[in-house]
Amino acid sequence: MSRVEVDRERCVGSGTCEALAPDVFEVDDDGVLVVHRPEPGEDERNDVEDAVQACPTRALSLAE
Repeated sequence: MSRVEVDRERCVGSGTCEALAPDVFEVDDDGVLVVHRPEPGEDERNDVEDAVQACPTRALSLAE
């Protein structure tokens, strides 16, 4: 699987990614995104790809 990258300047902590892939993403109490597993497993691939696509500010991406 690819590596999850976050553009911190774009991220607004909407929580969409956390809702779609809660084992990988978490928005903490201060609204800051925490990526628990930057290289998620194959079993999480679809959820992570959905989270990247659903990000309202396009702050998330997948890199090889």
